[in-house]
Amino acid sequence: MSLSVGDVAPEFSLPDQDRQVVSLAELRGRPVLVVFYPFAFSGICTGELCQLRDELATYTDAGVTVVAISTDPVFSLKAFKAQEGLEFPLLSDFWPHGATAQAYGVFNDKAGMAVRGTFLVDAEGRVAFAEVNQPGDAREQSGWKDAVAKIAA
Repeated sequence: MSLSVGDVAPEFSLPDQDRQVVSLAELRGRPVLVVFYPFAFSGICTGELCQLRDELATYTDAGVTVVAISTDPVFSLKAFKAQEGLEFPLLSDFWPHGATAQAYGVFNDKAGMAVRGTFLVDAEGRVAFAEVNQPGDAREQSGWKDAVAKIAA
């Protein structure tokens, strides 16, 4: 079962595409948009993350840190980030495989991947927005923007 608004967001410490560890605890004090996606280089995921890249100022101008998490290894994430010009950290939930996605309730055990879960964590570490889409179901990002506008107000 995925998280709901008001829940305490589970902590995580994951390596980014450069093998630098990023933890939710270190980001405390400002809102964080946590975007789980199935796989780097897949069609829908690439489209979603490129839209996020193109509209990144919507989030950063509101003081929101953006991180994207998949079960891909760091080496794939490094190549994906470079190819697509992504300007936010891509975090690897590769090992233990999908542990963070499991904690957020967005891990597909049968496929071994995260589903499309999006969580806006407020500055105190509580979920302010939660949305889960299944594989093949692209996300509409307007809900994220509305949640960011509310939290920034």
